[in-house]
Amino acid sequence: MTDSLAKYAVYIDDFSKICVLEPDVVNQSEKLKTDCYGFITKTTDFKQKSDEFISQMDELAKDVEREKMQTIGARNVFRSVAKQRETEKRKIQTLMMEKAMELERLRIEFESLKKIEVEQLETIEHLTVN
Repeated sequence: MTDSLAKYAVYIDDFSKICVLEPDVVNQSEKLKTDCYGFITKTTDFKQKSDEFISQMDELAKDVEREKMQTIGARNVFRSVAKQRETEKRKIQTLMMEKAMELERLRIEFESLKKIEVEQLETIEHLTVN
């Protein structure tokens, strides 16, 4: 009887239900349906994990950018301090040169005043003797 129904494309399945599809096609369709659900599940899981990975990478990128900015700031502070030290060094060197020049001027003035003193003492002594 199943052969006579088969020529009209009517089939009876394992549960004695009338079907218009061959049992092999039905089985393949069920397998395909199961495989599709599995694929969808895996794809959804992959998307969730990808989104989580992207989120973590975004956080890491923010952390790296924050560290980068802190490093740039520290480098700028370091350069600023180095420039300030160089400026201070130049000021001190200039001050030292000014003090050295003043010392030389005072030394020359002192020598000059000593000569004047000696001359005046000689004059006083010469006047007191005469």
